[in-house]
Amino acid sequence: MLFDEEVGSFLFWGCFSNYYEYLCSTFKRASVLATKKGRIMFSRNTISLLLLPLILLSLTSCQDECDRTVTYTSWEPEYMSYEEMRSSIQSETPRELKNPGKIYYKDGYIFISEVNEGIHVINNFDPSNPINERFINIPGNTDLSIKGAALYANSHIDLVTLDISDLNAIRVVNRQESVFPYQSNINGYWADASQGVVKKWNSVEVTETVSCERSWGFPFIDFASNDELAVPESRASDTPTGIGGSLARFTISRNHLYAVTDNDLLVFTLTDDFDPNLVNTVSVGWAIETIFPFQSNLLIGSQFGMFIYTLADPSFPRQLSQFEHLRSCDPVVATGHHAFITLRSGTVCRDGVNQLDVLDISDLERPTLLHSYPMTNPHGLGIKNETLFVCEGDAGLKVFDASQILADEGLSLPEIAHFENIHAFDVIPLFNVLLMVGEDGFYQYDFSDPTNIFQLSHLAVSQE
Repeated sequence: MLFDEEVGSFLFWGCFSNYYEYLCSTFKRASVLATKKGRIMFSRNTISLLLLPLILLSLTSCQDECDRTVTYTSWEPEYMSYEEMRSSIQSETPRELKNPGKIYYKDGYIFISEVNEGIHVINNFDPSNPINERFINIPGNTDLSIKGAALYANSHIDLVTLDISDLNAIRVVNRQESVFPYQSNINGYWADASQGVVKKWNSVEVTETVSCERSWGFPFIDFASNDELAVPESRASDTPTGIGGSLARFTISRNHLYAVTDNDLLVFTLTDDFDPNLVNTVSVGWAIETIFPFQSNLLIGSQFGMFIYTLADPSFPRQLSQFEHLRSCDPVVATGHHAFITLRSGTVCRDGVNQLDVLDISDLERPTLLHSYPMTNPHGLGIKNETLFVCEGDAGLKVFDASQILADEGLSLPEIAHFENIHAFDVIPLFNVLLMVGEDGFYQYDFSDPTNIFQLSHLAVSQE
């Protein structure tokens, strides 16, 4: 401290007590006068509550003036104009993976988001030899979904639709402007939307001399960066929609595209695949993170629980129930009448727990917790048949036998494999091949024999 603690305490409480008594007595006398004139007289407790904000604001006047030197990290936005953002989308020669995020599978191709930059297109007809074929430059992209030959992707605040029927001639065919929220702040620092979208935030170390009386908020908090994402034999076996991972914020169901923001569920009709139409915005809650299609329902993960919405009327999703848990980052997948939710702590979810929750969702209006299993720091997850895959971040990939749980014969969940020394972010189990993405690249594993899972291939992240 800059002055003796006992002296400081004396000044603080002396000022507080004297000023409090003075204002209370003054206000009470005024109340008596007001009563004599036929007005309402305030009680001393009411007076205290009314004066408290003024009292707190006045305390600094009792402190000695001084200066101090502080060093902190500030964040400055680097802008991209709206014109540049909306004219930059194009198909390019392949790029190396640098910061891979969400993954998506469609008809023998893997689409991997390069966070905030675009989408890698990977030819995966031979999972043991994936070929990085194209890169789609999309500023501000983090999520995607595909129906037919239409690829839907976010580009900062816009929803763009691309025609991917010819991967060598990908083109934008539709743009819904300003349907997503403007990402305006980071760690308490705000951007100016009139200058364009934020291309990235640059950290700047600032040292300055300030008054001891200056009140500080965010600059002195040490924020870390956010965490944060069998193959067909021929092209003739095309499917209408693809498959996303558990951390997806886009999904397609019942001829509609659904996208979650931090608070809302956006509903787009796909009567014409190349002309999505925003028809509804449903307020879900706070800190919404993921969306998973399940039968004719949506399972929506948030930092405070899982929401179940029915798609009986697909344009107007209706909430059936909510399963609450402690604040934790929360993706969810489901099969049969069981839902699997990973909860983790971390930068965004500081007070979270690290565990796997298994729920009985046979009654979608009353999901019930069956059991919780401790984990290290679980991220995305996936389940195929009786095999459960859990991404444990820096702790790698874990594989479990969920047969007993799925058969309602018990709660045993034995671990059958653990791939360490890799970073695991999210997975998509397909037939007998597992797709996995992490900070160190894109992996594929053969799990046709769950007791003998082995790696097929690895596209590494560039170290440049």
